[in-house]
Amino acid sequence: MDRGFAVAGSLSALLAVAAGAFGAHALRARLAGDLLAVFETAARYQMYHAFALLFVAWAATQWPSTTLFVAGCLFLGGTVLFSGSLYLLALTGIRWWGAVTPLGGLLFLGGWLALAVGIWRR
Repeated sequence: MDRGFAVAGSLSALLAVAAGAFGAHALRARLAGDLLAVFETAARYQMYHAFALLFVAWAATQWPSTTLFVAGCLFLGGTVLFSGSLYLLALTGIRWWGAVTPLGGLLFLGGWLALAVGIWRR
């Protein structure tokens, strides 16, 4: 579990940095300001939760539990739904992608709660 989340967190951070650079350099002249801000929010939250995955990987070595596994899965799912929907909204301009974003936010919240519970119980 810990190695898988560490790899996922590392790759997610890599993709967040790449997305941030892509947004800053390739998209700045192509996207309207509001859509560029949406893209930047996606990259920022992806990076935050890449760090969360790395922390879950570390925590799992200290306090192994199913709850920490759930936390990692929620962070992964949240990244796909939250950041993924915002990337799609920014790149396509299709506003209904924004309706998916709160679902990812709920997964993020669940991940943080599961992380806290998993650590507390151990």
